[in-house]
Amino acid sequence: MNFVELLFPDFSLILLGYLLCRFTALDRAMWSQVERLVYYVLFPVLLFQAVLRSPLDLAAASSLVGAALSLGIAAILLNYSIPHWPWLGRHVDRRLHAASAQVGFRFNSFIALALAERVAGPPALVMIAVIIGVCVPLFNIGAVWPMARHGGQGFVRELLRNPLIIATASGLVANLAGLTIPGWLEPSVSRIGQASLALGLMAAGAGMQFGSLAQGKGLGASVLGIKHLGMPLMALGFAHLFGLDNTQTAVLLMFSAVPTASSCYVLAARMGYNGPYVAGLVTLSTLLGVASLPFALGVLTRF
Repeated sequence: MNFVELLFPDFSLILLGYLLCRFTALDRAMWSQVERLVYYVLFPVLLFQAVLRSPLDLAAASSLVGAALSLGIAAILLNYSIPHWPWLGRHVDRRLHAASAQVGFRFNSFIALALAERVAGPPALVMIAVIIGVCVPLFNIGAVWPMARHGGQGFVRELLRNPLIIATASGLVANLAGLTIPGWLEPSVSRIGQASLALGLMAAGAGMQFGSLAQGKGLGASVLGIKHLGMPLMALGFAHLFGLDNTQTAVLLMFSAVPTASSCYVLAARMGYNGPYVAGLVTLSTLLGVASLPFALGVLTRF
């Protein structure tokens, strides 16, 4: 399986956004408006559609759901604990940590969806859809909480106003109620979702400043280490703990090792945090996915 080929489209769009912002008339002011469009309109539509169209047979996948939720909670708590680590903790900027902790547990659902069927066939596609449906709300809450707390904003208010959480929750309710998007509207909704992918990745590249990573090297290394090494190792442990079969184990390992969500940058920037720093971590995570995916699927699946 060629993981470089799989990840190249996302990384190339991030690079394109960076080059357009730095070397053309499409400057930062223009891209800030693109960020708002993606965050408040395009990406919520994509999330709603992805959750609504995914078959959610939670009873049939209870062990996998339990393992995925346990993995997510463990990763969130581990990332939250970074400021309390010996030696490193006292050097961590708490506000920078609040913005970047999400990078250590969120995931790029589009890469996960693209990869699932190639990893373990059509059943894997249904399994990853279930994981996305139950984990996206958890991870969005985990991402918003530290930024709302450190920014002096009301946590519940921020959750209720967060368009990504609103879209995911609405999609779950509609899915469980048996609702569908009308056939005549489906093509338009799909096109909006496709636009969010390209523009979101390009906006992340436009806001990228690798120099900003210098102010939090230890923090960045810790967050990315948890994401690309810690999560796959924990996933293997939870797979054994919950008695997952080979296909479920492969799906959980793949889920743990995919790069972080590109929307991490958009969320941090919209909540008034250091967007360029988070964008740099997102880019590095995309690169590290080229190593963590073969590690999880080629090495850990043997245990």
